[in-house]
Amino acid sequence: MPMAGTSDDAAAPPRGEAFAEHVLAIVDSIPPGRVMTYGDIAAVLGSRAARTVGQVLAHSGGTVPWWRVVRHGGHPPPGLDERARAHYETEGTPLLDAPTDAAYRVDYAAARWSPGRP
Repeated sequence: MPMAGTSDDAAAPPRGEAFAEHVLAIVDSIPPGRVMTYGDIAAVLGSRAARTVGQVLAHSGGTVPWWRVVRHGGHPPPGLDERARAHYETEGTPLLDAPTDAAYRVDYAAARWSPGRP
Protein backbone atom coordinates (compact mmCIF):
# COMPACT_ATOMS: atom_id res chain seq x y z
CA MET A 1 0.00 0.00 0.00
CA PRO A 2 1.48 3.39 -0.91
CA MET A 3 2.14 6.09 1.68
CA ALA A 4 -0.43 8.85 1.99
CA GLY A 5 0.28 11.48 -0.61
CA THR A 6 1.73 9.04 -3.13
CA SER A 7 0.25 7.15 -6.02
CA ASP A 8 0.71 3.55 -7.00
CA ASP A 9 2.75 4.59 -10.05
CA ALA A 10 5.12 7.08 -8.43
CA ALA A 11 7.38 7.01 -5.43
CA ALA A 12 6.97 10.74 -4.84
CA PRO A 13 7.45 11.87 -1.26
CA PRO A 14 4.36 12.99 0.65
CA ARG A 15 3.67 16.73 0.65
CA GLY A 16 2.13 19.29 2.95
CA GLU A 17 0.14 17.92 5.85
CA ALA A 18 0.90 14.33 4.87
CA PHE A 19 4.65 15.08 4.97
CA ALA A 20 4.31 16.61 8.45
CA GLU A 21 2.26 13.67 9.71
CA HIS A 22 4.86 11.20 8.44
CA VAL A 23 7.72 13.20 10.00
CA LEU A 24 6.00 13.23 13.39
CA ALA A 25 5.22 9.51 13.16
CA ILE A 26 8.86 8.68 12.39
CA VAL A 27 10.16 10.86 15.23
CA ASP A 28 7.66 9.29 17.61
CA SER A 29 8.94 5.83 16.62
CA ILE A 30 12.62 6.53 17.44
CA PRO A 31 13.45 4.43 20.52
CA PRO A 32 14.85 6.05 23.69
CA GLY A 33 18.62 6.41 23.52
CA ARG A 34 18.65 6.41 19.71
CA VAL A 35 18.68 9.28 17.18
CA MET A 36 18.17 10.17 13.53
CA THR A 37 19.27 13.27 11.66
CA TYR A 38 16.89 15.66 9.93
CA GLY A 39 18.31 14.34 6.65
CA ASP A 40 17.76 10.71 7.69
CA ILE A 41 14.07 11.41 8.27
CA ALA A 42 13.72 13.22 4.95
CA ALA A 43 15.44 10.32 3.17
CA VAL A 44 13.05 7.78 4.72
CA LEU A 45 10.25 9.81 3.14
CA GLY A 46 11.98 9.86 -0.25
CA SER A 47 12.83 13.54 0.11
CA ARG A 48 15.85 15.79 0.51
CA ALA A 49 13.88 18.31 2.59
CA ALA A 50 15.87 18.13 5.84
CA ARG A 51 15.09 21.78 6.63
CA THR A 52 11.39 21.08 6.23
CA VAL A 53 11.73 18.25 8.75
CA GLY A 54 13.20 20.81 11.16
CA GLN A 55 10.33 23.20 10.50
CA VAL A 56 7.78 20.48 11.17
CA LEU A 57 9.44 19.74 14.51
CA ALA A 58 9.68 23.44 15.39
CA HIS A 59 5.94 23.80 14.87
CA SER A 60 4.95 20.53 16.55
CA GLY A 61 4.69 22.03 20.01
CA GLY A 62 6.94 19.37 21.51
CA THR A 63 4.39 16.62 20.98
CA VAL A 64 7.09 14.13 19.91
CA PRO A 65 10.58 13.37 21.31
CA TRP A 66 12.28 16.17 19.32
CA TRP A 67 15.64 15.64 21.08
CA ARG A 68 16.01 12.33 19.23
CA VAL A 69 16.51 14.28 15.99
CA VAL A 70 20.01 15.71 15.68
CA ARG A 71 21.99 17.66 13.16
CA HIS A 72 24.67 16.08 10.99
CA GLY A 73 27.48 14.72 13.15
CA GLY A 74 25.26 14.23 16.19
CA HIS A 75 24.93 17.87 17.20
CA PRO A 76 21.83 18.68 19.28
CA PRO A 77 19.04 20.90 17.98
CA PRO A 78 20.20 24.53 17.83
CA GLY A 79 19.41 26.51 20.97
CA LEU A 80 18.06 23.45 22.77
CA ASP A 81 21.33 21.77 23.74
CA GLU A 82 20.80 22.02 27.52
CA ARG A 83 17.21 20.74 27.40
CA ALA A 84 18.22 17.98 24.98
CA ARG A 85 21.16 16.89 27.14
CA ALA A 86 18.86 16.22 30.09
CA HIS A 87 16.79 13.89 27.88
CA TYR A 88 19.93 12.20 26.49
CA GLU A 89 21.25 11.53 29.98
CA THR A 90 17.89 10.18 31.18
CA GLU A 91 17.64 7.85 28.16
CA GLY A 92 21.28 6.74 28.22
CA THR A 93 22.05 8.18 24.78
CA PRO A 94 25.82 7.91 24.18
CA LEU A 95 27.47 11.35 24.23
CA LEU A 96 30.91 12.60 23.29
CA ASP A 97 32.77 15.74 24.35
CA ALA A 98 32.96 18.21 21.46
CA PRO A 99 34.58 21.62 20.93
CA THR A 100 31.22 23.32 20.27
CA ASP A 101 29.01 25.77 22.16
CA ALA A 102 27.14 22.79 23.61
CA ALA A 103 30.45 21.10 24.59
CA TYR A 104 29.02 17.72 23.55
CA ARG A 105 27.43 15.83 20.70
CA VAL A 106 25.59 12.55 20.41
CA ASP A 107 27.80 9.60 19.45
CA TYR A 108 25.97 9.29 16.16
CA ALA A 109 27.75 6.10 15.09
CA ALA A 110 26.57 4.35 18.27
CA ALA A 111 23.11 5.91 18.59
CA ARG A 112 21.94 6.08 14.96
CA TRP A 113 18.61 4.40 14.29
CA SER A 114 16.54 3.80 11.20
CA PRO A 115 13.02 2.40 10.88
CA GLY A 116 13.01 -1.35 10.52
CA ARG A 117 16.26 -1.78 12.44
CA PRO A 118 16.57 -2.62 16.15
